[in-house]
Amino acid sequence: MGVAQAMEALTERAGLMKESLHKSQTITDNMVGILGSFDHRLSALETAMRPTQIRTHSIRRAHENIDKALKAAEVILDQFDLTKKAEAKILRGPHEDLESYLEAIDQLRSTIKFFSNNKMFKSATGVISHAHGLLSKALSKLEDEFRQILQNYSKPMEPDRLFECLPSNLRPSSEGEGGGGGGKSHDPHHKSLENAIFTVPTVIPPRVLPLLHDLAQQMVQAGHQQQLFKTYRDTRAAVLEQSLKKLGVERLSKDDVQRMQWEVLEAKIGNWIHYMRISVKLLFAAEKKICDQILDGVESLRDQCFAEVTANSVAVLLSFGEAIAKSKRSPEKLFVLLDMYEIMRELQPEIELVFGSKPCTEMKESALNLTKRLAQTAQETFADFEEAVEKDATKTAVMDGTVHPLTSYVINYVKFLFDYQSTLRLLFQEFDSKDPDSELGAVTTRIMHALQNNLDGKSKQYKDAALTQLFLMNNVHYIVRSVRRSEAKDLLGDDWVQIHRRIVQQHANQYKRVSWAKILQCLTVQSSGSGPVENSNISRASVKDRFKTFNSQFEELYQRQCQWTVPDSELCESLRLAVAEVLLPVYRSFLKRFGPMTGSGKKNPQKYIRYNPEDLERMLNEFFEGKT
Repeated sequence: MGVAQAMEALTERAGLMKESLHKSQTITDNMVGILGSFDHRLSALETAMRPTQIRTHSIRRAHENIDKALKAAEVILDQFDLTKKAEAKILRGPHEDLESYLEAIDQLRSTIKFFSNNKMFKSATGVISHAHGLLSKALSKLEDEFRQILQNYSKPMEPDRLFECLPSNLRPSSEGEGGGGGGKSHDPHHKSLENAIFTVPTVIPPRVLPLLHDLAQQMVQAGHQQQLFKTYRDTRAAVLEQSLKKLGVERLSKDDVQRMQWEVLEAKIGNWIHYMRISVKLLFAAEKKICDQILDGVESLRDQCFAEVTANSVAVLLSFGEAIAKSKRSPEKLFVLLDMYEIMRELQPEIELVFGSKPCTEMKESALNLTKRLAQTAQETFADFEEAVEKDATKTAVMDGTVHPLTSYVINYVKFLFDYQSTLRLLFQEFDSKDPDSELGAVTTRIMHALQNNLDGKSKQYKDAALTQLFLMNNVHYIVRSVRRSEAKDLLGDDWVQIHRRIVQQHANQYKRVSWAKILQCLTVQSSGSGPVENSNISRASVKDRFKTFNSQFEELYQRQCQWTVPDSELCESLRLAVAEVLLPVYRSFLKRFGPMTGSGKKNPQKYIRYNPEDLERMLNEFFEGKT
């Protein structure tokens, strides 16, 4: 019963489901029909719309093409407009507004590039040709402008302006030295220049330099390097040479130098030293500075330009140095050679810096070669001087036995040498001297030895042996005193000084022996035995004769030796005292013992005893005063 009911219920539900499925299929079939109808209609609509879509697409493409064409036309018109403006600026020239003129040139280059890349335009070829013509004209005007600006602002430097750039101790004195502070004498305080400030002068106003740089860049960009090079070189080289000429620099050959009087030549050498310092530290440094700024970015052209601008000026300066170095050597030239060598050594760092580029190599080497040649000539002059001192054949003797001119000359020479100690050390090192101080000491010793040898020879010209000794005493004493008061003492040493002081004393003793031995014999009475001499052992006639001989010999010595000279007051006084200490005690003794035997108190007592000891002392104090 229960199962039957369940089956019936399931059958009923299955029937309902079947009916529902049937309805669903009917609805689906109806929808498919409806949709099929829509598809047919849409297909028909699409077919109807296709011509319209085609026309719309064509119109859109046409609009896009029109926009492109308008934009291209606008660019071309802009180019034409810019070219027209550029042309107007070019035709006006660069004088009014150089910056705009340079912009116009850039625009012409841009126009040529644009139309060269767009040659499909009908007028492209014509525009390019026209722009090229304008550009050529513009660059020609640009070269003229560069030349004009450079020439307008390139003026020779007045000497006074250059002197203002020097440290105060190198400026000409208020009294004014022609050519500028050259001076004849060496400055022993030259080290003060090590920290001296040299102010590089302004040769072209700073505001003009950027303009010249831009003009130069345009010329290089246009391939006009050679025109730029020639214009710059010719203009600046001429101005530099004029600046040197105003300063006083002149080209002198070796023959010119040889013909000059020494005083004139010495002054010119002093000026040359000053010119070298001004040229390297001021003029060439200033020239290098503006060349670097104007031709910045064009290294090869820049360095070559500077080299050729300065080449002739450097050659003129160095040629004078070469002429001096090659001229006939003489002792007085040693110090100017050392001055010249010193300035070349001083300027060497600046020369290395300013002329450091490859195109300047020849000038730099020429300067270095001059330095070496000056050192070589100075060293050879040293040797010549030693030989000249020893072989000096001056026949004129100093009649009063005073210091010989050769002695004072040589001693002054040596003193000057010691003002150049630092320079001499550098010079000795040029020739691989390991101990410059020892070398300087050896040179000084050789010169002193040569002088003494020469003085020994000159002393033999005197016929009076006493004057020979006085001459040698005076000269050796002068040498010793001068050495003791100079830096030569440190190199020659205390032993040298002591030895030569003893030599002075030896000559003084020899003078006393030779000059006074004979007269002292008149006052000496030899006894026959060992006991004291009695008055009765010598006759009255002999006593009178001795007094007469003494008077005669003393008067002769007085007349002669009052004309002799001992220039050093201390030495003179000590020599007089030494003579008095020998003569006066003996005379007093003789006078006391034998004076009464001459008949004193009779009619003519001064016939034999003319002088008392006080008279002799007074007269001795008149010896060696160079009286005529």
